Amino acid sequence: MTNETLHTLETRRSCRAYKPEQITKEELEAVLRAGTFAPSAMNRQSAKIVVVQDAETRAQLTRMNAAVMGNAGDPMYGAPTILVVLADANARCGVQDGSLVMGNLMNAAAAIGLGSCWINRAKEEFETEEGKALLKKWGIEGDYIGVGHCILGYPAEEPRPAAPRKPDYIVYA
Repeated sequence: MTNETLHTLETRRSCRAYKPEQITKEELEAVLRAGTFAPSAMNRQSAKIVVVQDAETRAQLTRMNAAVMGNAGDPMYGAPTILVVLADANARCGVQDGSLVMGNLMNAAAAIGLGSCWINRAKEEFETEEGKALLKKWGIEGDYIGVGHCILGYPAEEPRPAAPRKPDYIVYA
């Protein structure tokens, strides 16, 4: 059995090389809309998505993320759009809710031909004073945890094919 959704889920790959041009407003809105439809515990919709496309803030997030790793590289792979996914620290399942948002964002990106990748270390970034200052600048009040960064853009190269899948499930009949 196959359909378009299953095909997207099977063929989506993390993209680590991006063209410099920005994605369109329509593409961004489609990806964001999919993120807002992610399941959440008790439908509380506790996650927030912050769109970062300006060069200055992208550079700041890149520097902050690299600092967590202890280097000065580009962990955002030059992606022109960074979607910061945050979780309400007081929500019982906030991180899980944010993780589902991340999955929807990446699958939606793949469905419309965009590259994406989950970049970790958002938790550590937003625990710092600099990270808390960014949240304040963005008008986000309360206690939020960084779940991840969904980087987006047009792929600069073809993704590698998927590795063979391991049968990681057990069927009890």
